[in-house]
Amino acid sequence: MQRMPALFLSHGAPPLVDDETWVAQLKDLAATLPRPRAILMASAHWESAPLMLGATETVPLVYDFGGFEQRFYEVRYPAPGAPALADQVEKLMPDTEQVARTTRGLDHGAYVPLTVMYPEADIPVLQMSLPTLEPDRLLELGARLAPLRDEGILIVGSGFTTHGLPFLRDWRPDAAAPGWSREFDAWAAETLSRGAVDELADFRSRAPGMPWAHPTIEHFAPMFLTLGASTDAEQSPDQPIDGFWMGLAKRSFQVA
Repeated sequence: MQRMPALFLSHGAPPLVDDETWVAQLKDLAATLPRPRAILMASAHWESAPLMLGATETVPLVYDFGGFEQRFYEVRYPAPGAPALADQVEKLMPDTEQVARTTRGLDHGAYVPLTVMYPEADIPVLQMSLPTLEPDRLLELGARLAPLRDEGILIVGSGFTTHGLPFLRDWRPDAAAPGWSREFDAWAAETLSRGAVDELADFRSRAPGMPWAHPTIEHFAPMFLTLGASTDAEQSPDQPIDGFWMGLAKRSFQVA
């Protein structure tokens, strides 16, 4: 079975599906990947310790947003659950990592990109929580999950390369990126290209544009799960998606 890459996706809000450029980028990315046997998602919108595994029989959606048009609350994504994958994840955890299960469905950080990448909703999906936001612990967690890639599992960390929502003043999709967003994104791109994981992990003190780029850090944290799941966290990942949406950096990458 062909080894799957691991992805970090800047996932977008529900109106992502109206942005032709971003939709084309996500579709192009999906077309380059081997077909996953199942997908393991970790989204910025589910922080929970201990490690939680979501619904496994059927996969409902969690409309964890407000203020959008009614049509965004009527989206369906009837993907199959992945109970066998949940069992595998649990077995890969050490005795010191408690794992719990819940019937929670996919939040928008998980299902919105999947509706674009795999619109047929025919690939089993499991969402797991982020049990921590600390980069070192997420790198370790990703490394424990890495063997799943050899079994056709696509591991996805879903966040946003910049996420300074409180500091946006222009809410148009094509709004000019604020300086803090451009500066942070350029730093992230260059630091990723060098495989400088220690510098990325120290982003709160090293990156320009802080703290405006990430006044809270949950949207950058999933990156470290992805890097941990790579064959070499210090590789230079492919960065197939860049640019900005509403001034926020939508940079995404994949690791071998």
